[in-house]
Amino acid sequence: MRLVDRRERPIPWLPAGRTADAALAAGFFAVLTAMTLMSVHTGPPARMHFYSWALLAVACGALYFRRSRPVAVAAVTLAACAVYYPVTEPDGPAVLTFVVALYTAAAEGHLTAAVVLAGLSVAGTVAADRRDDVNHLADAAGFLLVGWFVAVVAIGGVVRNRRAYLREAEERARVAERGREAEARRRAIEERLRIARELHDVLGHNISLINVQATAALHGLRREPERAEDALTAIKQASKDVLREMRATLGVLRQVDEAAPVAPAPGLARLEELTRGIAAAGLEIRTEVEGEPRPLPAEADLAAYRIVQEALTNVTRHSRAACAAVLIRYGAEHVLVSVEDDGAPGSAPPSADGSGIRGMRERAEALGGDLEAGPGPDGGFTVRARLPF
Repeated sequence: MRLVDRRERPIPWLPAGRTADAALAAGFFAVLTAMTLMSVHTGPPARMHFYSWALLAVACGALYFRRSRPVAVAAVTLAACAVYYPVTEPDGPAVLTFVVALYTAAAEGHLTAAVVLAGLSVAGTVAADRRDDVNHLADAAGFLLVGWFVAVVAIGGVVRNRRAYLREAEERARVAERGREAEARRRAIEERLRIARELHDVLGHNISLINVQATAALHGLRREPERAEDALTAIKQASKDVLREMRATLGVLRQVDEAAPVAPAPGLARLEELTRGIAAAGLEIRTEVEGEPRPLPAEADLAAYRIVQEALTNVTRHSRAACAAVLIRYGAEHVLVSVEDDGAPGSAPPSADGSGIRGMRERAEALGGDLEAGPGPDGGFTVRARLPF
């Protein structure tokens, strides 16, 4: 049984579903009974037999099942009317039950059955009218009967099409809403992953530099005070950098006012600043740029910077290398970022499954590029990423 939401009906307080069908059947029987009794008492002398009342009750009672069995109800009301009118005097408006059943059959999608039953009723009426010399249809009444049946079937078909259109529109709205929710969840997940990568890179890089410089400061505090001072200066700068970048990253989470100052995202333009800060920790860095430098899209520029940053951070944390080479090669359709160190074969390289390398690879793949990372044949470790423009 189809459930109907009271809020969607034009008159919410009216009954719905089976209750409405029962009320319709009982109401039709009461109205038709009253009209028949009025015809008996006000018209020519006539008498309603018990089988006439039984046929009227069958035609009205069948309307209770009009939604669940529309074609069967239309056939039953037609058969009841076909028997009722020849044997009953006065005949009365019992045909209204067939009209309602015919409309329901068309509205529920049984258009062919409704047309066939309407045609049978018209043909039967015309055939019965020609059995004697009396013109029961009163001239144009036959054409009016056909017109009424055609109108009823057409209205039922229109209602059916409108219901189908509304259901399709509701389904499209539900699909669109689910799509918007899924898209919102996907974007939220991607944003959380992006922020997690940023925090990992910012904290991992700068905290590693602070640790290295703090160790150098402790060792040189008494023997080489000037070196300890340089290390403390590097610690101050690294802590300042990490606070600035964390403020910019966390500002996205807080959704700060657009007028609030936000630090620009780092890029290859700050590569010299990055390598200078790491070189202060004692690692020699050679930087080489091949090709014609060009402005990169913001995402590619940030990814290139973070990959170099994470690769050099891994060198300071996991390798006993004394030198690292950074290569930036600008091609026609992509930029190549390469970081190689000269660590000894016995040094422990970063794991290819570690969060740092996994984050670098995710950055490259998110832009449609790729990243390779692994130990070299003669020692050291190489990180090479290709980022398309």
